[in-house]
Amino acid sequence: MSATPDTDAAQGTNAAQDTDAARGTNGAQNTGATPGAGAAQDPTAPAPRGVIVTGGGTGIGRAVARAFADRGDRVLVVGRTPATLARTAEGHPGIDVLTADLTDPDTPRAVTDAALDAFGRIDVLVNNAASGGFAALAETKREAARDQLDTNLLAPLLLTRQTLDALAAHGGGTVLNIGSAGALYRRAWPENGIYGAAKAGLDFLTRTWAVELAPRGIRVLGLAPGVIDTGIGERSGMTPEAYAGFLQHMATVVPAGRVGRPEDIAWWAVQLTDPRAAYATGAVLAVDGGLSLT
Repeated sequence: MSATPDTDAAQGTNAAQDTDAARGTNGAQNTGATPGAGAAQDPTAPAPRGVIVTGGGTGIGRAVARAFADRGDRVLVVGRTPATLARTAEGHPGIDVLTADLTDPDTPRAVTDAALDAFGRIDVLVNNAASGGFAALAETKREAARDQLDTNLLAPLLLTRQTLDALAAHGGGTVLNIGSAGALYRRAWPENGIYGAAKAGLDFLTRTWAVELAPRGIRVLGLAPGVIDTGIGERSGMTPEAYAGFLQHMATVVPAGRVGRPEDIAWWAVQLTDPRAAYATGAVLAVDGGLSLT
């Protein structure tokens, strides 16, 4: 599987929404912070929470994981590549890492158990890992289609289901699904239909789960990133010049006048999952510099 820059960026959505956790080694390779490590205790600081971030080895997932850790939360980052996960955790003692394949049937339990073993509770689940690839309908391969649907839609569903009891155990938690602004455009997305359909399906699950899980005190929200400079272009084979040219072009198209940064998404991830946002549920927020309005 591969997430090419075309998967998101060339269509005006979030590039490299972190394919890191999509395919790889099965879970239970848990390394990282010592339980109890983290920010120095401050009586005025928010209470630390237990957070899971999938696809946390690069890009948006890395920024999100670090933003939660900087808040003082304990974070379990799930991905397929140990080296990139280790870089995410560098300098952040509140981050644990777990190497896992989110499409493996055993992974939801492995992730949930690892989080509970590491910090005893789960307050926030960020479903961020994604898989993409360009293909028109006539060229679509069954294996590639299955991989995208399994990673982008089924994996978040099964992991969320597995964490429900833990999320509800401390008065309710928050599920944050990272989608794509492309799913909000309500227009065709040539050669990227499976990815777009999966992300639109994830938005539908966000709204549905918000209603179903409200009685348990669990909120469900979505973020829909636009064009985000995560470096996926060069990692996917684009020359540095081609990737820079693409970003420069998109900066002229986005009403805000620039492409997004992973930190733009991470800031909203922390805000939406804050307990003070308790009355918000079922919403999907586009963070795309206004691109979806054009």
